Amino acid sequence: MKNTLYITLLSLFANALFVQAQEIKPISKKEILSIVAEKNTTIKISEEAFNAAKGDYKQTNAVFLPNITASHTGISTTNPLMAFGSKLNQEILTQNDFNPALLNDPTTTRNFATKIEIQQPLINLDGFYQRKAAKSKMEAMSLQTKRTQDYLVFEVEKAYMQLQLAYKGVAVLEKALEAANANKEMADNSFKQGFLQRADVLNVEIRVTEVKNQLQTAKSNVQNASNYLSFLMNDKSDVLYEPTESLAVANFTVDSKIISENRADIKAMHLASKGYEAMNKADKMAFLPRLNAFGSYEMYDNKVFQGSANGYLIGAQLSWDIFKGSKRFGKAQKSKAEFEKSKLEYNQYVSKSNLELNKVKRQLVDAKNRLELTNLAVEQSEESLRIRKNRFKEGLEKTSDLLMAETQFAQKQLEYYQTIFEYNFTQTYLEFLTKE
Repeated sequence: MKNTLYITLLSLFANALFVQAQEIKPISKKEILSIVAEKNTTIKISEEAFNAAKGDYKQTNAVFLPNITASHTGISTTNPLMAFGSKLNQEILTQNDFNPALLNDPTTTRNFATKIEIQQPLINLDGFYQRKAAKSKMEAMSLQTKRTQDYLVFEVEKAYMQLQLAYKGVAVLEKALEAANANKEMADNSFKQGFLQRADVLNVEIRVTEVKNQLQTAKSNVQNASNYLSFLMNDKSDVLYEPTESLAVANFTVDSKIISENRADIKAMHLASKGYEAMNKADKMAFLPRLNAFGSYEMYDNKVFQGSANGYLIGAQLSWDIFKGSKRFGKAQKSKAEFEKSKLEYNQYVSKSNLELNKVKRQLVDAKNRLELTNLAVEQSEESLRIRKNRFKEGLEKTSDLLMAETQFAQKQLEYYQTIFEYNFTQTYLEFLTKE
């Protein structure tokens, strides 16, 4: 039993030293928002997702821009056809080269060819719609990045309120501990004078222990809230943050709040649906022919990196994949199904957002009512505690009644601050839902 007591005391002492060793840093909500906008990992991940979509869109420039390649090839051959063709390209054929013996059994012939090729798309209808789909995806990712930033602002608001609430809890319980210690001192004096029994003193001591445990939990809540803010700010240092703004009732205008189709995530879903529509059209256009131009400039020599002979080739090609099994039919059917699915998902998302909005509006009304009632309960419990404390000093009140009144007052204070948090949080969430 003694060993357990020693371990508990050492643990509490170590926790106290740890808290004291931590840096306590006052911080405002504005500072946190600024740091989060600059350093938050989630925002950076969202930005990189947009950059990836932007890269996909840039790839579709191939629908308009030419494909240019350059090559230098060297060969050495005794193949009759290759040897004759190489000399012909090098423009060095003579009358002797038509000798049947040399044509059938040529000597070793070397050929070095430098070639520049250009392929230019002219009409590629499926490519045009693929480009349109890629652009819709890029714009949707941009809006998703914006919505991610809005969400992080909302998270900071909530986390900062949680930190404020945690400090309020510590303040209430510290005062409750002071009152409990004062009651203990008063009970000890009354016990010495014979006015109280030992059981009454033990009840007061139990109350002191309970408040100490609650205070320790409240301090842990401060630590947890500080750690979450550090996470949002991508800060690896173990700092205990202290809000420069105290928790207080906030009021926003919420009467005319509605879900807007211009909200970033809703607009992003609409663009995504447009992208699926464009992909479906691209798959349909794949049944049509394509027209491409091509050209090349070639230089030949029997020495490396030389070009004594040259020539060019230009032309155009109209190609049409008439039938590729059932692959294109299946692909078009799939893209059409994805387009229809995206439309249904969009309507469902908007409907769900409106459902959430109505729910939050009701929660806000409930929170406002609870705020008034809990404020009244705090005033009533404070007056009850004052009366019972005065009667206890005069020996007219039981110890248990005093302790109950004291406990009730602390609980009502904590409930009041919790209700302020819920009321403010609900308003903030409402702003997030209706933000354009």
